[in-house]
Amino acid sequence: MSDRVFPSSKPATNGGTATTAATTPAPNPPPPASNKSHLYNPTARPPYRPQPRRRRTRSGRSICCCCCFWTLLAILLLILLAAIAGAALYILYRPHRPAFSIPSLRIHRLNLTTSADSSSSHVSTLLNLTLISKNPNSHLTFFYDSFAISSLSSDGDVFLGNGTIPAYTLGKKNETSFRNVVVSGSNDLDAESVNALRSDLKKKSGGVALKIELDTKVKLKMGGLKTKKVGIRVTCDGIKGVVPKGKSPTVAVTSASKCKVDLRIKIWKWTF
Repeated sequence: MSDRVFPSSKPATNGGTATTAATTPAPNPPPPASNKSHLYNPTARPPYRPQPRRRRTRSGRSICCCCCFWTLLAILLLILLAAIAGAALYILYRPHRPAFSIPSLRIHRLNLTTSADSSSSHVSTLLNLTLISKNPNSHLTFFYDSFAISSLSSDGDVFLGNGTIPAYTLGKKNETSFRNVVVSGSNDLDAESVNALRSDLKKKSGGVALKIELDTKVKLKMGGLKTKKVGIRVTCDGIKGVVPKGKSPTVAVTSASKCKVDLRIKIWKWTF
């Protein structure tokens, strides 16, 4: 197949003859830009965008657990330090509880009267006792407040009377005695207390069982260290006496009596 020959569109100049040339076809123009390039392409990868780093924050639960742990650890350390200090003081001073005893007690009056119609009962008491206080420690000094004394029947805990002992200081390895301490009372009793006391008065073996309670506060001095006041209760039981029939008092049996000392710790309205 022969190629077509087209005449040159450019006219000859200067009288020259027009020449013909074989021309190739013009290249195809580029396709127009697509107007849909902005549409989403599912196969295309999105451009990389750096993500901001998240700051690690402790949750409220972890903070609470941490606080509980350190609080418990601090409490345990304080208890350990207190135990070490207490052990050191015990080894250094060898403290012992104070000792009390009632070597003698006289019953001047112990009368139980009941009205004719049995509507009311009344008890009247008058006791006289001797109290001895000892300090067995060689490094401690006791500072006692005044004592409040209560006398009761041991079986029914019926209140019979009260008395007092003034405040005093008891030095190292020393003792103090209080003689002719008066304990008296005049009280109305309820039916239950009357029955308990009447059964004690009718006993013929040993007489009436009595109990003496002494309440006070004491402060200790160990070298140059002084403690705060703490409450103590001294309970002396095992005392038995016969009710006097005349004006002369009867002597109670105190050979089997024992006195024990207990701490009295008061928290708000409760005393332990």
